[in-house]
Amino acid sequence: MLRWLIGGGREPQGLAEKSSVQTIGEEQIQNPYTELLVLKGHQDIVRFLVQIDDCRFASAGDDGIIFLWNAQTGEKLFELHGHTHKITAIAPFSSSDASQEKKHLILTASADRTVIVWDCTSGRQVQKVSCFHSTVKCLTVLQRLDVWLSGGSDLCVWNRKLDLLCKTSHLTDAGISALLELPKNCVAAAVGKELIIFRLVASNNGSEGWNVLEVKRLVDHQDNILSLVSVNGKSLFYNVTSFNLLILYIWDKAGDLSVSVSVSCSIEFSFQCVFAAVGKGIYVYNLQMKRVIACQRTAHDSSVLHIEKLPNRQLISCSEDGSVRIWELREKQQLAAEPVPTGFFNMWGFGRVNKQANQAAKKMQENTPVYFLELVGDLIGHSSAVQMFLYFGELGLATCSADHLIILWKDGERESRLRSLTLFQKLAQNGDLQHTF
Repeated sequence: MLRWLIGGGREPQGLAEKSSVQTIGEEQIQNPYTELLVLKGHQDIVRFLVQIDDCRFASAGDDGIIFLWNAQTGEKLFELHGHTHKITAIAPFSSSDASQEKKHLILTASADRTVIVWDCTSGRQVQKVSCFHSTVKCLTVLQRLDVWLSGGSDLCVWNRKLDLLCKTSHLTDAGISALLELPKNCVAAAVGKELIIFRLVASNNGSEGWNVLEVKRLVDHQDNILSLVSVNGKSLFYNVTSFNLLILYIWDKAGDLSVSVSVSCSIEFSFQCVFAAVGKGIYVYNLQMKRVIACQRTAHDSSVLHIEKLPNRQLISCSEDGSVRIWELREKQQLAAEPVPTGFFNMWGFGRVNKQANQAAKKMQENTPVYFLELVGDLIGHSSAVQMFLYFGELGLATCSADHLIILWKDGERESRLRSLTLFQKLAQNGDLQHTF
C-alpha cells in the first residue's frame, strides 16, 4: 500500500508567511537553562555525543580523542587515546549477558581504518580491530542478535569478541555512509546514491555464524543518501543530498516495504507527529491527518543540523549558526482550518490517495485545532556550528560544536536548590546550625 507524508524540497506556500528569524528577549521565563558549564579538552571540531547511561556521555571528533564526561558535574572522567586520525563513528556497546554485571562499552571508528572497543568504567582500551581496507564510516549494534556491524567499502558482521562472522563483497569505493536496523533481521545501508536492504540469516551448521543476503536495492536517487532514521521501529526515513527528500518505508504484515516521500534533514517522531527540519525551518507533520499542522519557516539563520522532541510539547533545535533554540507547540484559536496546498505534498508524484481517504482527512481537519511553534528559549554560548546535542532530563542538555567546546546547559532553579541543600548539609555536619523553637 502506498502511503505518503510530505513531498518535495520546497517550503509550503500559504502555510507560513515569509518572515525573518524569530527573536526572544532577555526575559525567557519558560527557558530553564539559565546556567552553563563549558567543557574544554578537544582540539578540533566535536562531531559526536553518545549517551552511556543516565549521567555519563562520551564526546569525539576530528582530533581523534574520546572524552568521557559526568553530565551532572561536568567532570572529565577519562581521556581516551588510541586513534591517530579523526573519529568517523561512535556507538554504545553495552553487554547483554544477564549472568554478568552489565558493562558499559563504546565502539569508535576512525579514519585511521581501525575500530576500538573502550571500557567506560575503567577508561581502558579493551580491543582493537585493524583489518579494514577502508575507513569505517558507521557502526550499528544489533542488541537482539548480539552482533555489531561496521560499514565502509563493505558490510561486516562481528560478535562481541570482535570475531568477523561474515562480510559482503566490495560494494563501492564511496562506501557505506549510514546503517539502520530494520525488522525481520534486516539492515538498511546507504551506499552513495543507492539504498540497499540486507537480511542477516543464521548459518545452518549450528555455529554462531551469519550470512548477509541482499533483499532489495533502490537505485533511483539522483544524489547521495545522507542519513537513515527509524520511526517506531517499523518505518525507515532517509535523507537525500541537495533535494531535501526524505523517503519513508513502512513494513507491512507480510514483511514487505511500501514507499512514501517526505522532506527533512533531521527528524524526530512523537505520538502521531513527525517533527522535521527543512533547511532553516521546522515543520510539524501529523501522520493521522496527513498534513503539516505547524511550521516555522525560518527557525534559524542557517541550516538546522539536529532536532529532538522533549517529553512535554517542547522541541529543541541546533544549527550551523551556532544557536540552540527551544520551541513549544501551542494551540491557536481560529474559525476554520487553514488550507494546505496539495502541490507541496504531491509535487514528486507520491501521495495519491483515494477520495474517501481525502474526505475523511478533510473532516478531521475541520474538527482539529491549529497549532504554531513558539520560541521560548534561545541558548547562546557557542561561536560556531552546533553539531548535535544530548538531552539528559533534569540533568540538563549537552551540546557540541565546531568551536571545539562542549556546553552543559543547566536548570538554574534546580542547581540553586542543590547548592542550598549541599550548604545546609555541610553546616549540619559541622554543628553550625542553631535550632530555635
